[in-house]
Amino acid sequence: LAEESPDSAYHSHGSSLEEEAAERMDDEEQERLLSYWQSVGRGHQVDVPRDMAEPIQQLTRNNNPQERQTIPFTLIQRKEKLGDLLYEKRQYGKAKWACIKMKEKQYEQSICLGFMKLMRYICEQNSSGLYLGITVPIVTIVHTNEAQSAMTQAVTVAYYLPEVLQDEPPHPFDSDIIIEEWPATIVYSRSFRGITNEDSIMREINLLAAILESPELCLRDTFIIAGYTNPAAADRHNEIWFLQRP
Repeated sequence: LAEESPDSAYHSHGSSLEEEAAERMDDEEQERLLSYWQSVGRGHQVDVPRDMAEPIQQLTRNNNPQERQTIPFTLIQRKEKLGDLLYEKRQYGKAKWACIKMKEKQYEQSICLGFMKLMRYICEQNSSGLYLGITVPIVTIVHTNEAQSAMTQAVTVAYYLPEVLQDEPPHPFDSDIIIEEWPATIVYSRSFRGITNEDSIMREINLLAAILESPELCLRDTFIIAGYTNPAAADRHNEIWFLQRP
């Protein structure tokens, strides 16, 4: 047998030591991210389980703003007053979405738990076994009573499938996630920042209803909250969408 040269021995042991160090750093990063999400979750009365560590890490690493795909739309009109943007009228095309219905006690619990289930789907827990890529915004369909004075508990959290997957979306392993095709829709969109809860959503619904010239053209009991930052972020960028009647 040929003797292993000291040089090659160093390289073989050195590379395994480097791999071990990389793995250790990997594990530390996973733990750090998981504990951060768990502390945020506790603030929303949501338990973030250990099996979320890998999806959280994967999503964080791939969460490069340049790599996020924005849901395509056609801008129809911008309504401004004294230089401030009041709202935009947009047309969104027919498209497939991965949807999950939630009915927790509080809105924040529903979106956090729904988002975690969608994260698993995005992060390889699907029939393709691939990371699907993040699209923004992640949207939540909310419902109110006819008078628009209170929200109902049931919400739907939805993820727009990237363009390349629209024709043949990978199947989710989680049977709670349903792939739906939504028709082309005209929306009236107004931006707002901060946390989203029952109070802030009702405030934004009433605000946009007061600004719109013809609110009667829109659905009175169904609205969309579009989130451009993940539910763990404090200063979130959100939009309220009114849906024009078909």
